[in-house]
Amino acid sequence: MTPLASAEADSAFRAHERFIWGLCYRLSGSAADADDLVQETFARALVRPPADLTLPWRPWLVRVATNLGRDLLRRRRRTPYAGPWLPAPIDTGDAATPDDAGGALASGPDASAPAIRDAEQRYDLLESASFAFLLALEALSPLQRTVLLLRDVFDHSVRETAAALSLTETNVKVLHHRARRTMAAYDRARAAPTRARQEAARLALGRFLEALAAGDEAAIRALLADDVQALSDAGGEFHAARVPVVGAEKVARFLLRLGTRRGAGARVEPRTLNGLPALVVDMPEGLAGEAPRTVLACDVDADGRIKRVYSVLATRKLTALASRA
Repeated sequence: MTPLASAEADSAFRAHERFIWGLCYRLSGSAADADDLVQETFARALVRPPADLTLPWRPWLVRVATNLGRDLLRRRRRTPYAGPWLPAPIDTGDAATPDDAGGALASGPDASAPAIRDAEQRYDLLESASFAFLLALEALSPLQRTVLLLRDVFDHSVRETAAALSLTETNVKVLHHRARRTMAAYDRARAAPTRARQEAARLALGRFLEALAAGDEAAIRALLADDVQALSDAGGEFHAARVPVVGAEKVARFLLRLGTRRGAGARVEPRTLNGLPALVVDMPEGLAGEAPRTVLACDVDADGRIKRVYSVLATRKLTALASRA
């Protein structure tokens, strides 16, 4: 590689790393995988840079990153996973999705993408990092997922998407249509992380902690929607439910039992992760089979009741969360 190409690649890394990481995170649902994909993308840029260094680097980097990401998704689908799969939590700070279509784009880990122009058909950066959205993407094929992200989150045109994925524009349109059709169930129940929804989730989590501390199963039950689900992702490392727990009574008992077993000596820190309030729970050392850290998050319905509880325990899923004193 010539010194000129090396300098160009280094400059491209600094200019586009944040954007490519955001794309790779949404493509994989994993911060650790996004780190690996970004590193591999820029490693390839150093070894085999674009033939024409006068052209913009971002389209070339997107092509490499999405090809690597699709390969990763295919491998993941072929590999059995112990228990439910959940996205990796990331800090998103105090950002919120605008309640109105003309609102400013929320800041976040990759706020360099263009703002939304069509609120009926596009998802902003914060919503597209939410647990609900990332889980909905799991129903798509790797190629459909990539097309939907490029078109509806990162605002690529049909032509740009086709060029990035080495497809015809007709193929992009067909894949996009099928992806949106599969996302229809998500869109009908769509609950973007607006300020109002963030506050409802914050209140629900606060009341849940109070009820848990009091050992009040009835109070926990009252906070839950009738069809609530509790999903735990320990990646086979730690004690956790291997199947979803469904129904208010079962989830209330499950959470109370969990709190009783893990609550003593735990340090609980509120944070905003993936657009919504969450709890980072650090456990005392030396508890056999128990995760040293757990992220607890929830989705709430229109009445402010918890409709889904997420518990992320797997070590690799928590790499993006820095420890805080």
